[in-house]
Amino acid sequence: MEAQAPERVQQAPDPFSGYSEEEQPLAGRVTLVGAFAGSLVAAAVAARITGREPPERPHPGDIVMVGVATHKLSRLLAKSKATSFLRAPFTEFEEPCGTGEVDERPRGHGMRRAVGELLICPYCLSQWIAAGFTAGLVLAPRATRLVAASYTAQTVGDFLHVAFRACDDRA
Repeated sequence: MEAQAPERVQQAPDPFSGYSEEEQPLAGRVTLVGAFAGSLVAAAVAARITGREPPERPHPGDIVMVGVATHKLSRLLAKSKATSFLRAPFTEFEEPCGTGEVDERPRGHGMRRAVGELLICPYCLSQWIAAGFTAGLVLAPRATRLVAASYTAQTVGDFLHVAFRACDDRA
C-alpha cells in the first residue's frame, strides 16, 4: 500500500496584503476601531442600566462648548510638550513646532504603530474625545460640562494670547 502525503491546509489569504507598498498597521487600526465601538456600546449600556436617556436634541450651547473643548483636548494630547511622555512609547520626536507643541512620528510596528498614528493626530483623537464628552453629557452631565467649560476657557485664553502677540508685533 502506497503512503499518501498529508494534505496541506491552505491558509486564508491575508485580506490586507497588497494594500500598500509601505507598511500599514491595518490590523492594529481594526483593533482601535473595535475598541472605539466597544466604548460606545459600553456607554450605551451604562446609560440604559442607570436609566439615563440621551436628549432628543442636544443643546446648541453644549455642542459649541464640547466642540471647542474637543479641539483643545485633542491638540493637548496630540501635540503638547507637556503630554509628550504619554506619546513617547508610541512615537519618535522630530522637532518643536508652534508654541509649546512638538512634531512626532509613529514608531514601531503593528499595534504600537497604530496607537502612535492615533496619538499624533488631533483630528483622529477628536472623534474619541467628542464621543467621550457626548457620553459624559448623558452619564454625568454636570461634571462633563465643568470639564468641557475648563478646556473651552483655556482655548479662549490661547486665542487671546495669539491675538495679543499679533497686536504687540504690529505696534
